[in-house]
Amino acid sequence: MPASTHAAPLPLAGVRVLDLSRVLAGPMCAMALADLGADVIKVEHPARGDDTRDWGVRVGTRNTSYFNSANRNKRSITLDLQSPQGAQIAKDLAAQCDVVIQNFKVGGAEKLGLGYEQLQALNPRLVYCSISGYARFTPEAQRPGYDLVVQGESGVMATNGEYGQGPLKFGVAAVDMFTGMYSAQAILAALFARQRSGQGSHVQMALYDCGVMITSYYGMEALLKDGDPPKFGNAHPSIVPYGVFEAADGPLVITVGNNGQFQRFCQDVIQRPDWAADERFATNTGRSAHRELLLPQIRQALQGFTRAELLERLVRAQIPCGEVLGMLDALQSERTAQAGLLHRYDDAEAGTQAVLAPPYAMDGQRLPVRRPPPHLGEHTHSVLQELLQLDTAALAALQENGVI
Repeated sequence: MPASTHAAPLPLAGVRVLDLSRVLAGPMCAMALADLGADVIKVEHPARGDDTRDWGVRVGTRNTSYFNSANRNKRSITLDLQSPQGAQIAKDLAAQCDVVIQNFKVGGAEKLGLGYEQLQALNPRLVYCSISGYARFTPEAQRPGYDLVVQGESGVMATNGEYGQGPLKFGVAAVDMFTGMYSAQAILAALFARQRSGQGSHVQMALYDCGVMITSYYGMEALLKDGDPPKFGNAHPSIVPYGVFEAADGPLVITVGNNGQFQRFCQDVIQRPDWAADERFATNTGRSAHRELLLPQIRQALQGFTRAELLERLVRAQIPCGEVLGMLDALQSERTAQAGLLHRYDDAEAGTQAVLAPPYAMDGQRLPVRRPPPHLGEHTHSVLQELLQLDTAALAALQENGVI
């Protein structure tokens, strides 16, 4: 990032969040708030911790690549919420927080005494976010939510893959991740409303609802056509040529977004002025209508150039383009380094590690990774001493009883 004359702003500094969620949607939501400066206290089970501490590549003894991807900038405490003492500590913490996030099955938080009405009575200014699989006012409210299931049920899988291919899930847990981001947006709106009203509110999010939102323009097209849109794989459903193409030595992305670019693409890049003069290809509508004729010819012509040659010509012709990199190459690229998108830190157990940096930049600076992903219960004693004034003897008794 460009140099700045002052420290990166933290717009949520002073906001405290109690993160009772686990796995991905809730933790992603809480991490977004943490990245923006909130003090996020993640509550985990004393023995097993978050489920994702056992998913992915091991980092030290209790962290993993999966856990680390969704829990930077947080403090971790352990509480057995099934015990009366643990539940009471969570209530006491919620009374001092601005936001609570939970993704228990519908009714689960209430059984623990940690439901919205129960905590709102203690803290009327509380913004409380419940994340469930399905909307709480529908007959399926009690169903647990899983990203892959919702990808199938919402139609998301029907948009992904090549023509003629069956349903295909996204490479990442897209529904969980979008739900986390939508939830963070709603929490920010609720915090803004609280500034005017003085009252908190109950934000209610569902994976299925967010999965349907992801269908976006494909969903609108399905309704207008009264049928499923065809799949286009790496191509664009409406723009030609636009997608991933193979040069003589590897793939690249070419996006010819308008008719002027197509003229330059034909004349200056692949040296086929006859295509530029062909009335069938003069407009994008025409190119889309004749894609089965045009695209095979374009693919064959591109095979006559190396990727470097094509990229140089495309840039000179002012046509958007780019390499197709492997994930490791992308993360280790100069572009990623220049943007400051990796944060390296020393882990007490695993040595030098890296996490992705927050995507947010304000006033010329990327918001920082203030805390690396925490070890299980790393901050239990410090948080309970700081917020609840528990002394050493009280903490020892809680630990002996398995509450922390």
